[in-house]
Amino acid sequence: MILLFTDFGENGPYLGQVIAKLRLCGFSGDIINLFADAPAFSVKASACLLAAYSSAFPTNSLFLSIVDPGVGGKRKAMVVKSGGRWFVGPDNGLFEMIVRQDKNAEAWEIGWRPDTLSSSFHGRDLFAPIAAYLLADDTEEKLTPISLLQLVRFDWPDDIAEIVYIDHYGNAMTGLRSGQGIKSVAIGKRNLNLSRTFSSVPGGEPLVYENANGLIEIAVNQGRADDYFDLSVGSPLAYSKV
Repeated sequence: MILLFTDFGENGPYLGQVIAKLRLCGFSGDIINLFADAPAFSVKASACLLAAYSSAFPTNSLFLSIVDPGVGGKRKAMVVKSGGRWFVGPDNGLFEMIVRQDKNAEAWEIGWRPDTLSSSFHGRDLFAPIAAYLLADDTEEKLTPISLLQLVRFDWPDDIAEIVYIDHYGNAMTGLRSGQGIKSVAIGKRNLNLSRTFSSVPGGEPLVYENANGLIEIAVNQGRADDYFDLSVGSPLAYSKV
């Protein structure tokens, strides 16, 4: 299967064009729109989400990963394999958390270019065809193996004390990982100890909990945490451990 991880948005032509290109290049398997609303232009936040969500999918899944504010510039085009899963996208830090967690990850630079390549839509013109060819085992002379040291790397902490995503309900995911002994999270002047689930607090009250995908999340029972705390992607927070 191919999982689409993009900041394209649900509306407009972009997702449809990428899916059409995958079909035109011969891919006939499942295409799942995992994120169309990855944080726009925020590579760091998107890198956290991609690492948190990808492990739940079968091996040989391919994540077509396009959060690419430097499209058309000097950044390289990349394929990464980690945990038996494929990742195709720009070399701009989007795969930082993936390769950091897997010392056996492998990487290839995409040297191939289509006959027509727009300067602003490599997701459709370059990355989608490579995704289709990769799963068809048709990448001879299209990819060049490189060392992980040749990837663009960042020294972000393993646990990022920021909001990385706000979902449909107004729940605010952080870049803090579950299972790290985090006891409480402070948002502004409010300090919240970890709760188990929404109903652990009365309706309208805020809580912090470990979500189903391995991240610490801020929510309001039957309300919106983004409005309650005036949160957006990149909002800072503090935390303490046991």
